[in-house]
Amino acid sequence: MSQLPFDPLLVSIAAPLALALAIALGLPKRWSVLLAYGAFALPALLALHTWWHFSSMPQTAGYAFLTTYSTGLDGVGISLKLGLNGISLPLFVLAGLVGLAAGLYAIQSGAERLKIYLMLLLIMQGGLMGVFASVDIFFFYFFHELALIPTFIMVGVWGGRDRAYAAMKMTIYLTLGAMVSLVGLIALYVKSGAHTFDLITLRAHLAAHPLAETLQNNIAGLLLFGLGVLVSLWPLHTWAPLGYGAAPSSAAMLHAGVLKKFGLYGLVQIALPLLPAGLAHWSHPLAWLAVVGNILIVGLITIAQRDLKQMIGYSSVMHMGYAFLGIAAAGTIGPGGVVLLMVAHGLSVALLFLLATAIHHRTHTFNLDEMGGLAQKTPVLAAFFVAATLASIGLPGFANFWGELAIFVALWKFSPLITALAVAGVVISAIYGLRSAARVFFGPSTEQLAQVTAAHPPLDLSWKERAPALILLAALLFVGFWPKSITTALDAALKPAAVAPAAPAAKPVGAPI
Repeated sequence: MSQLPFDPLLVSIAAPLALALAIALGLPKRWSVLLAYGAFALPALLALHTWWHFSSMPQTAGYAFLTTYSTGLDGVGISLKLGLNGISLPLFVLAGLVGLAAGLYAIQSGAERLKIYLMLLLIMQGGLMGVFASVDIFFFYFFHELALIPTFIMVGVWGGRDRAYAAMKMTIYLTLGAMVSLVGLIALYVKSGAHTFDLITLRAHLAAHPLAETLQNNIAGLLLFGLGVLVSLWPLHTWAPLGYGAAPSSAAMLHAGVLKKFGLYGLVQIALPLLPAGLAHWSHPLAWLAVVGNILIVGLITIAQRDLKQMIGYSSVMHMGYAFLGIAAAGTIGPGGVVLLMVAHGLSVALLFLLATAIHHRTHTFNLDEMGGLAQKTPVLAAFFVAATLASIGLPGFANFWGELAIFVALWKFSPLITALAVAGVVISAIYGLRSAARVFFGPSTEQLAQVTAAHPPLDLSWKERAPALILLAALLFVGFWPKSITTALDAALKPAAVAPAAPAAKPVGAPI
């Protein structure tokens, strides 16, 4: 049993937000930096605490650490309720670990206006912890918006090349996706007849009184479009590689590693159990968009990239295609593989963005054609990059392997043809991943790199850089060797969704919209 005298979920949200407020009110820079270590570390430690004690805690409808802090507004079923089930638990831990790594890297980055930079990261971190701890759909959406706003500012102010254009494009696309998904969530609230945003109550109510099939189709379509934009579903994906290429490292780590999972998490946690017939209706169009667009087309575009950071951004878009395939396959194995892949991809892509920036600091370029032979001078950096690349490809021993394997198993029952096309994406991943590692670290050094390093020979990763990288790599290996650390609770949470009625009852609630 957990012996903490406070709610770990509430504190993990409040601690980073409280320090962000203190910085905004004029906390001195020295204290801001010192306290930032604790504000980023505390959510990670509390997330690990909840994971360790989850199975021993009393549960209600599969949720542990369940606490209600408000009973709602008059006439509107909104309540601040926090809790974790087997789906949200691994993502809550992911947010804590990636937030800690991104925070540590930001503190030692030497960024201009470091206080404001840390304040925005802390707001982002608090919002991310709130997204996965919220049981009420309203606060699930609210915390996402809270975490999203700092992203635009950080890209526009601290970003690299084309930062103004990248920030504007991200704002347009992500605002569009957020608004469409909000319409879908409001429609779900209105048409359900449950008069609440409480996910536990909604699941119980709609299990007994499922929505009409046409109504499910329409609401599921809104959620797939809106949340799909947020996850970079092809062809509305172009904001992602551009934004990540311009974003400062810590912002890219938090957004690509964690915040981008908001849409997939919403589909698994909300849409699958509440709108099973609706998602089944859209499953084949979704699967073809994912396999042809995200995996094959974007995969080939990734191979063509010569900018290291852009390549990582496009590879992130490509791997989201596998997650959409898992949602299309449905059942228990498909969504379970999606959650595993979300955790694995979040860790590996955050690690790759961190290492890409470390490479840039030593070579002063992201151009792959201007690199080579770096492994002789930076062997530790080379080892980390190769490991992160192999994890991203899905090599056994890393967490990514189990997520992709589960999705392929579920997808085979859905469509052998789509499965074969999806497996081809693994070959594409191997091509661009191994080629980038070879160009950066092995082979002869280019003339451009020799000129840069002649005056300032590159140093290997310092311990300030190794610490956040070790956190992410250790988590990838831990889940890779012990996937049951996630899947035991995950299977229990997904089984009710797998057996939820797939067709409307004789007297459906609501009318088509």
